[in-house]
Order: sequence, then structure tokens, then C-alpha cells
Amino acid sequence: MATTATARTRGAAPSAPAPPAGPPARLRFGYASGSLVTATFTTLPGLLLLPYLTDTLGVGAALAGAVVFVPKAWDALLNPLVGRASDRTRTRWGARRPYVLWGGLAMAAAFALTFAGPLPGAAGAWFTAAGYLLTATAFAFFQVPYVAMPAELADRDEDRMRLVGGRVAVIGVAALVTGAAAPALIDAGGGGLAGHRWAGVFGAVVIALGALWVFAGTAATPGPAATPGPAATPGTAATPGPAGPSGGAPPGRLPVAESEPGLRRQFAAARANPSFTALLRCAVVQSAATGVLLAGAPYFADHVLRDSAGLGALVVAFVAPNLLTVPLWSRLRGRRGYAWASALFAAGCLLLLAAPALPDAAVLAVMALAGAGHAGQLLFLYAMLPQCIARGGARGGSRRAGVLSGLFTTCEGLGVAAGPFLFGLVLQLSGYVSSGTGRAAEQSATAELGVLAGFAALPALATAAAVVLLRGYDRPTAPTDP
Repeated sequence: MATTATARTRGAAPSAPAPPAGPPARLRFGYASGSLVTATFTTLPGLLLLPYLTDTLGVGAALAGAVVFVPKAWDALLNPLVGRASDRTRTRWGARRPYVLWGGLAMAAAFALTFAGPLPGAAGAWFTAAGYLLTATAFAFFQVPYVAMPAELADRDEDRMRLVGGRVAVIGVAALVTGAAAPALIDAGGGGLAGHRWAGVFGAVVIALGALWVFAGTAATPGPAATPGPAATPGTAATPGPAGPSGGAPPGRLPVAESEPGLRRQFAAARANPSFTALLRCAVVQSAATGVLLAGAPYFADHVLRDSAGLGALVVAFVAPNLLTVPLWSRLRGRRGYAWASALFAAGCLLLLAAPALPDAAVLAVMALAGAGHAGQLLFLYAMLPQCIARGGARGGSRRAGVLSGLFTTCEGLGVAAGPFLFGLVLQLSGYVSSGTGRAAEQSATAELGVLAGFAALPALATAAAVVLLRGYDRPTAPTDP
């Protein structure tokens, strides 16, 4: 009997270890809530700021476009400096969370000031420009550390993907809600300066809630002490041991990787990776197309549809497909998938040229068509980024991934900022008349044609250029890639 029992014991297959638990729901929701800040900063100024300057403060269209562009261009210079500062920060709250909290709260206050409108005309425009510059500066101190957090909140690629996936989902929901609610608040507040003050307070509240929530939701959770990694050799980053909420050090207390190099090194790394260079060019132009569509929506509603209240419906029609069509687009891959999505986006934009002759329901359907294409464009751009980083070889390590991802984010932001500037130039060239009354002035037929062409044709042309610029994506990376 003993022999038989021993044999059975020896022959029994060892039980498989339980799979490691993923990030707890509190952490996933806490991190994703930071997208309330990101989506508000992207959606509301992109949607409201240009018409606020031209139709409430009476600023010329070209100057108004510059006011929207310059603060985001300033962010492009500030982002690397903020990243290096947060890398070197050591507090009991971790390296990133203090920036997320105080940057987000400062951003909320500055956002409310941007639309406070204490003075009309040129003085109010300067006040708005200063407020938006402060908002963009605070956003850099929030966004750069926020984007870096997943690497320190989880130690497995699958867990980091779940964190980032929640972030993307909240971006869509927040853009949908804020983009529809803010125009309604302006109308409810009486329009003009008073209505925009309510929109500024609304945006500030959403931003503050997002900052507080992400700070609280990513607080350290009890867990075993981190296993120290091997000692770092001079000039290299330390290797962290097991970490994160699934069995390591509390979030925010992991060894922080080496600071990223300066802009000169970043551009050198980009030039040596042809796939990334092509993707970067494509992303800049495509982001500009999106920025044009967002900035032009209020003018399109006012001067083409003759219904300023229809702006919220346009935003919903464009953003909602982001939440519905991504599973369908995920069946395609790479440059080919991006080309199909871009064709759908461009077709929707060009069909908007017929908007004066279409019923409102058909216009919303066309906007949804463009939105479905835009969802695919975002999906493929973000999916191609890690692919082309991997093609650069292993010698760059994780530092290269951070360098190229940071450069991609910076240039994408520049493209989004360039969109309103380009649309403002189109308005100026077509003879658009600004207004200081809080209501859009009557426009000439030429100006209305400029609104329609800028809103519909310009994004389609930019998208076609983006597809052409992506042609170098499949080129092999140089063997001397640093």
C-alpha cells in the first residue's frame, strides 16, 4: 500500500501556479481618471477657444489661431524638461504623483481664468492668451509624468496594457461628455462672456476631479517589499525588481529609470529609424487634420447649418464611433489598415461639402462616417508606434522607447495645435468678420465658402498627405541605429 501511494504521489502532475493577478480595479480606474484632464484640455480649447476669440472678443482670425497655437508649441519645448525633472524627483509620494496632483490643480485654476473674460476686446484677448499659456504650462507638468506612470505601476506588459486601455476609453467618454456639455452651458449661460465663464468653470471642475482622482487612485497599496534588481553600472539605469500592485513595491516607489537625453539625441534617434520618421511625419499632418475639424465645428454649425445649438450633436456624431468601431478596425493591421481608415475619414470630410443641401440627419450621418475613420486612424497610429520602436533593435533598450514615444507625443500635440492656426488663416483669407458681441457676425458668401472649405476640404487634403508620408514606414532600420 505504501509503495502504491508513493508511486501515485510521484506520478501526480504538479499543480500549475496561479496566474498573477492584474492591477486592482481601484488602480485601473484611478489611473484612467487622469484622462478626464487630458480629454478636457484637448477637446474644450480645440472646440471653443478659436470662436471665443473671434466671435466674443473680436480678435482677427489669424491672430486668434496664433493664440491657440503658441501655448502648445511652448509645451513641445517644455515637455522634455518636465520629464527630466520628474525622473529626478524623490518624495514620499513617489516621483510622478506630486506633479500629477499640483500640475492638475494649477491647470484647473488657469483653465477657469482662460474663459473668465473680465474685459472685452483686445485686453480680454491678452488675458485669455495669458490664461491659456498658464494652462498649457500646467498641463505639461501633469501630462508628462502621467504618461510615464504605467511603467512604475505594473511590472508586466499585460498589466500596463490594461492601464493604458482604460486611459484610452476614458478619453473617448470624456471628450464625448465635455464636447457636448460645454456648448450647452454656454447657451444656458446667455452666450458671450457670461456663457463662456460657465464653460470655463465646468472645464476647471472636470480637470480638478481628474487630478484628485488619479492622485488618490494611484496611491501606494500594501504589498511585499520590492526585490532589488542588480546594481546599475555607471552610465546605465538601475533595473527594478518585481514591482507594482500585483506583488511588488507600492506604486510610485519603484527605482526610476535614467533620464531621457536632450532633444538633440532624441531627433538623432528618430532619424536613424526610418519607420519611426515616416510615422512621425504622418502623425503630425494627421493631427493637424483633426485639429482643423475640431476648431471648425462651431463655425460650420453657425454659418453652414445655421444652427449654433447643433454643435453638441456634431461632436457626439464624430466622437461616438470611437467607442463603437475600434473592435472592427482591430482586424486590420499597420499601414494598410491606416490607409483604409484614412479613406473613410477623407470621404466623410469631402461629403460635408454637400452639407448646405443635406438635411440635418444626413449631415450627422456623414460626421459619424468621418468619426469612424478617425477611430481607425488613431488605433493604427498608436499600434504602429511600438512596432517601429521594436524595429530599431535592442541596443536602445527601454530608454529608446521612452525617447521615441515622447517625441511622438510632442509632435502629435504640435499637429493638433497647428489645426486651429491653419483654419484661422483660411478664415482670414476668405474675409471672415470677427465680432465682439458674443454672437457671430453676418458673413459674406466668400467667408461662408471659406468656412465650408476649411472644415471639409482641408482635413481631407491633409489626410491624403499623411497617407503618402507613411509610405516609408516599412523601410528597414539602419544597422548603425544608436
